[in-house]
Amino acid sequence: MVTALAVAETVTDPELPMVTLAELGVLRSVEDNGDRVVVAITPTYTGCPAMDAMRDDLDHRLHEAGYRDVEIKVVLEPAWTTDWISESGRRKLAEAGIAPPGPAPRKNSGPIPLTLGPSVRVVACPQCGSSDTVEISGFSATACKALRRCRSCAEPFEHVKEI
Repeated sequence: MVTALAVAETVTDPELPMVTLAELGVLRSVEDNGDRVVVAITPTYTGCPAMDAMRDDLDHRLHEAGYRDVEIKVVLEPAWTTDWISESGRRKLAEAGIAPPGPAPRKNSGPIPLTLGPSVRVVACPQCGSSDTVEISGFSATACKALRRCRSCAEPFEHVKEI
């Protein structure tokens, strides 16, 4: 029998089907106690509309693999960060024409300094590699992605936002 972890690690993200939940860092843990499996997942956003599909896909795959008692828990602490995306996940996003996120912004405890003005973000084009890109919209097909355009090759592309 395949382990519950091995089964859970094959489940892909419903909005980014080229990467698995494990590669996205959404899959936090899999506890296999014989017939009972408890899976913990953390959404990329608190209100992520894909959470029901993620839960259903994990539940379906584990039942299909022979696990009868499956619980899918949503864990919100610590909050998901784009730093949890694996190198293979970043590579697969780029291969699919989606610019992977850079390092997540660092958060300090205590007062947060306020910086006014537009943030300058350098995002390389996944098509030609040029860093001469511009954000067209802060949102794309999903809330976790922005829509950008490359000024060098003129191709539009999506970018997974850093959080």
